[in-house]
Amino acid sequence: MKPTRPFTICVALCALGAASSPAAEADRDGPEQQAAEILTATGVQGGLIVHLGCGDGALTAALGAGDGYLVHGLDTDPAAVELAREHIRDAGLYGRVSADRFDGKQLPYIDNLVNLVVAEDLGGVAMDEVTRVLCPGGVAYVKQDGRWTKTVKPRPDAIDEWTHYLHDSSNNAVADDSVVGPPRHIQWVGGPR
Repeated sequence: MKPTRPFTICVALCALGAASSPAAEADRDGPEQQAAEILTATGVQGGLIVHLGCGDGALTAALGAGDGYLVHGLDTDPAAVELAREHIRDAGLYGRVSADRFDGKQLPYIDNLVNLVVAEDLGGVAMDEVTRVLCPGGVAYVKQDGRWTKTVKPRPDAIDEWTHYLHDSSNNAVADDSVVGPPRHIQWVGGPR
């Protein structure tokens, strides 16, 4: 076995260290690499992803390549939505990944539903509207002034951590959650399996 030369290792490590930010690299790479960089930078590991300004659908489809994600691309341009739908169908991802047209101002989701919002341009969508649809701990990854910014919606102190169906491992459904109460509207429907 040949001894490793220090120069070779230094060049490899220096090249890794010289890499620019994930978003800058993502701009040079394909949609799969960009999606991987976005998911790594945001730390989102599953759930509903909304891609605002989905365009041709390449990045939208790439964001939905993993089984743990449901991706919804939105755009105001009907031609872009058709292109995105075609790309998603061709990739064999339609169902888990979809694209729709929206009005460019209001996001078509209930409060606290979305895990990740990705937008290179928010257009007419206010950041308050993005925050409204994000679940507690959800992330908005938005390009502003040429740089990606990550905004995490804080988890309210009034929401307790429910690790089990009956609050915790003691199977006692009593919690320190002051938000839970009688239903005032339908948020989502689900139950234990």
